[in-house]
Amino acid sequence: MKKLKDILYKVSVNSVFGSTDVLINEICFDSRKVKKGSLFLAQKGVQVDGHKFIDKAISLGATVVVCETLPKNKEEGVAYVEVNDSSTALAVMSANYYDDPSRKLKLVGVTGTNGKTTVTTLLYQLFKKAGAKVGLLSTVKVLVDNKEYKATHTTPDSVMINKYLAEMVSEGVEYCFMEVSSHGIHQKRTEGLCFEGGVYTNLSHDHLDYHETFAEYRDVKKSFFDNLPKTSFALTNLDDKNGQIMLQNTKARKLSYALKTIGDFKGKVLEKSFSGSLLTLNGIEVWTKLIGEFNAYNLLAIHGVATLLDLEKMESLRLLSELESVSGRFQYTISGDKVTAVVDYAHTPDALKNVLQTINDIRTGNENVITVVGCGGDRDRDKRPKMAKIASQLSTQVIFTSDNPRTEEPQGIIDDMEKGVAPENHNKTLSILDRRQAIKTACKLSESGDIILIAGKGHENYQEINGERFHFDDLEEVVNCFNLLKT
Repeated sequence: MKKLKDILYKVSVNSVFGSTDVLINEICFDSRKVKKGSLFLAQKGVQVDGHKFIDKAISLGATVVVCETLPKNKEEGVAYVEVNDSSTALAVMSANYYDDPSRKLKLVGVTGTNGKTTVTTLLYQLFKKAGAKVGLLSTVKVLVDNKEYKATHTTPDSVMINKYLAEMVSEGVEYCFMEVSSHGIHQKRTEGLCFEGGVYTNLSHDHLDYHETFAEYRDVKKSFFDNLPKTSFALTNLDDKNGQIMLQNTKARKLSYALKTIGDFKGKVLEKSFSGSLLTLNGIEVWTKLIGEFNAYNLLAIHGVATLLDLEKMESLRLLSELESVSGRFQYTISGDKVTAVVDYAHTPDALKNVLQTINDIRTGNENVITVVGCGGDRDRDKRPKMAKIASQLSTQVIFTSDNPRTEEPQGIIDDMEKGVAPENHNKTLSILDRRQAIKTACKLSESGDIILIAGKGHENYQEINGERFHFDDLEEVVNCFNLLKT
């Protein structure tokens, strides 16, 4: 429990009605979770305005209300705090409530369109192998050293972030690696956190259903680096055209990594196959189990962070060679008759292009590349034809299918995708709405040596249809198909 006056430290407050000496036993921004002694914060969200639920929160026992617009009628015995920005206030109050846990460990945030999950998860793996106690906040899972929690968002809400960090501190965790999404930055979920460093991976077409323009999407990412303190580091991908922009206004120490230009951490891909890649990192050869140029960038970022966090260089490189691929990120299996199936989370045009280019770089040229791909419903429609165009250009055969249609009609999503297919590639494509059947068809069409790419869902073990989630795992499905074809 904490006193309200302590929770309000560094919060920009306009006015207060009632006592700030009252004790708070939890912070809530969802009125349904309010209990006796809660502080209820009213946020003006994307879909719902929390101010409408102030009375409900008080009826459930809230003793403090923090809001941007004070209600006309105030309940006796309830303290009201008026703030300019509820989202920022929530972030700062959450840090205060949990005793500012981000300052008691080394927190590194990773942002960009692609690569966040791989970089954070492999940093977790590397530092665990080095003997440290480590935390992870990622799209796939949350880890408090060895204890695992299910992830619900790429970047959790401010209360949960600080709750997880506080648990990490109590467990003696030294480092935490965190995915920082554009939604999380824009919604101020990372305000009030003290970052040891920030990493930028890349920027490409994504989330334009949320951000109105690409420039806004870029600038939201940039604001994360703008707000880093001078005591931290900012590590950017210099080969990405927006990499230098991220560093323009940061007070942090500026560093870079690159494959094609000169950076503080320089790499080169020497050999690549399905079993792994041979790289040079700052002139030293390293064999890695990870595949593709995009993973070479990820490994450069990881090596950079490890060096900046004072992990001994040769030990860091040795541990890099032991790292395993992240679930649903270029994860592959080989059938009995030598068909390779790759499952990847690629759900943006750039990510799909990277994966298909990697496959085409590895193949000898005689194998067929059969791609199974869809696009999510209720999301950025502009990327649908772009993804279909890339898939049909870089594959021998493409099967358009459902991803997570959510509340949209799957056929409508596929219709949007098909608009991007050039006339000369129409004979390469077919549409199968049922994802399970699409994967089975890809397996039946394949011959020895062929490569099947199943793109878009990666680690997800569900399909979301009309508000319900049904169990579905791409890797599980393709393994079942291979087993059935074998019998």
